[in-house]
Amino acid sequence: MAIPQRNETEIALETNAFHSSLAPEHTRDMTGYLMLKRAMDIIGATVGLLLLLPLFIVVAILIKIEDPGGPVFFHQVRVGRNEATFRMYKFRSMVSNAEELLNSLLSQNEISGAMFKMKEDPRITKVGRFIRKTSIDELPQLWNVIRGDMTLVGPRPPLPREVNQYTSYDKLRLKVKPGCTGLWQVSGRNELNFDQMVELDLEYIRRRSTIFDLKIVIKTIKVLTGSKDAY
Repeated sequence: MAIPQRNETEIALETNAFHSSLAPEHTRDMTGYLMLKRAMDIIGATVGLLLLLPLFIVVAILIKIEDPGGPVFFHQVRVGRNEATFRMYKFRSMVSNAEELLNSLLSQNEISGAMFKMKEDPRITKVGRFIRKTSIDELPQLWNVIRGDMTLVGPRPPLPREVNQYTSYDKLRLKVKPGCTGLWQVSGRNELNFDQMVELDLEYIRRRSTIFDLKIVIKTIKVLTGSKDAY
């Protein structure tokens, strides 16, 4: 998927059009959808946590066996709706001092734009590589959904250092609550570059509805059962 280069005028026009789509009249029309979305978030995340509890216990044991000195869970400050920050939770998939090692790896970033990805990131543990490949490491974010920090379907929450590199156009993806999965994740995930991710997130925001959310959830399940893009 190729994203054409946009000049400043085009970006300004697109930004104004996007803000128009979030005008008060449109927001009022979305009230029913947002209420239903929150109810589905609470029910889905609660049921998910209860059903996945045995898996959580097994993963926690494996993480502790490989690295007894490190924590089972990892939390990181992320940027959510309207640039508000929150703590996002994951199973720890890297060595305990992963953040300290990041600066030495930035030059090896394999994805363009304000993101960092390495397929062979040396900080990832053996257990971590498996739970990342299967996206099991993301499951603790169901707690973020219950707390209201996140939703089941929405744009992925970026890191503050990534947002510092955003243009005003890129920041439009921060106009809604971030999600555990979204249109980007089921459209190529890490095979796409940053600009493509932004365009897919903005497309989701324009098209979001209960039916669209359900379609993304179903596609996410299919991706998780055979994804080659997660790292």
